[in-house]
Amino acid sequence: MHTYHTPLDLVRERSPERPVALVRPDAVAVAARWFQDKFQGDVFYAVKANPSPWVIRTLAENGVNSFDVASIREVELVAEHAPGGRMAFMHPVKSRRAIERAYYDFGVKTFSFDTHEELAKILEATGGADDLSLIVRLAVATDGASYSLAGKFGAETHEAPSLLLAARRATQDRMGVSFHVGSQCMRPTAFQAAMAQASRAIVRAGVVVDVVDVGGGFPSVYPGMIPPDMSDYLDSVQRGFSEMMVTEGAELWCEPGRALVAEGTSMLTKVELKKGDALYLNDGSYGSLFDAAHVKWPFPVKLYRGAADAHEVAGPLKPFRFYGPTCDSLDHMPGPFWLPEDVREGDYVEIGMLGAYGVAMSTGFNGFGDAETVEVRDAPMASMFGLAGRSIRTPRDEQADDRKVVRLSRPKGAAGKKRRKR
Repeated sequence: MHTYHTPLDLVRERSPERPVALVRPDAVAVAARWFQDKFQGDVFYAVKANPSPWVIRTLAENGVNSFDVASIREVELVAEHAPGGRMAFMHPVKSRRAIERAYYDFGVKTFSFDTHEELAKILEATGGADDLSLIVRLAVATDGASYSLAGKFGAETHEAPSLLLAARRATQDRMGVSFHVGSQCMRPTAFQAAMAQASRAIVRAGVVVDVVDVGGGFPSVYPGMIPPDMSDYLDSVQRGFSEMMVTEGAELWCEPGRALVAEGTSMLTKVELKKGDALYLNDGSYGSLFDAAHVKWPFPVKLYRGAADAHEVAGPLKPFRFYGPTCDSLDHMPGPFWLPEDVREGDYVEIGMLGAYGVAMSTGFNGFGDAETVEVRDAPMASMFGLAGRSIRTPRDEQADDRKVVRLSRPKGAAGKKRRKR
């Protein structure tokens, strides 16, 4: 992997034709060490957020050596790039063959499920093994999430007690509960509320629980989404854990994905055409910009001029929307993405905070999606861990602030006169 000090150095040296994933291993390392130092339990990286080999290696080298896997391919990746890493198969629905291979070929002994049928499948596929750690996935409220994951997985309130009892009877090792408050959770207290829900289910079932897995949902920074400090989330988890009806020796787990890797990658894309306020790029929703298209997240951006006079472009900003390179009209990212109004064909747009669910979502549709990967040494565009500012403001934010100032500074008498005229 080639290394450049900044993305601009790459543009200066060789104007790339393909999209380029600009990776920052140091940012991932800092996040890994922060979670290892601050979280009072076991940290499992959710591999689905970014399965790149360099990510898995960087996390393992910096203390995060446990992994939440959802498929045999992810199991194989961890076994190859973090030998000896601990794995938990936390997808609640798995094929029998996947369970067999995970258990017999890779020594995976922790499995999640949310139905009696899936529990029976796990027991049958492992030959009735008595050394399994069985984790019941519970449905919880996801009101604080920017992207709710409710509906597909999780045992509902009326189903949970019997499933917890069945799991307790099925294993001589650990039995636990897990849940997910939703992706990009903006409310730290959502974790404490979910743990209270889980605790009530445990009490109704009358079982002893060995593991409480609070899942993922730990956020990153995006325009319009400035989360509270990460320590607030861990404080909420710790308060919730202290109030749960579990044994003193119960283990506390978490499964951060986005929070560990979002700052670790940005994408360098090339402007192929400018049409009014629309920019046609060589990457899009079938590449690394799935969330920009389908969840409509306005990721932060920078503009670089290519060719002989390569430089970062400044100047008055205006909102743009993006189109990707495929022939599908769904390949559209509405933004708004605030860029200098002087953007032109041949320029490069760096799209930040794409380390989570960026390259992981890329396809080869229409013959596109073949991105290059290089390492850069500059800071991410924002950071929850002190590498950059913890906010990304746009001209729209500033305009809103200006309107607030105008309303707040209105003379007191003005409102009174209006009321007398009615």
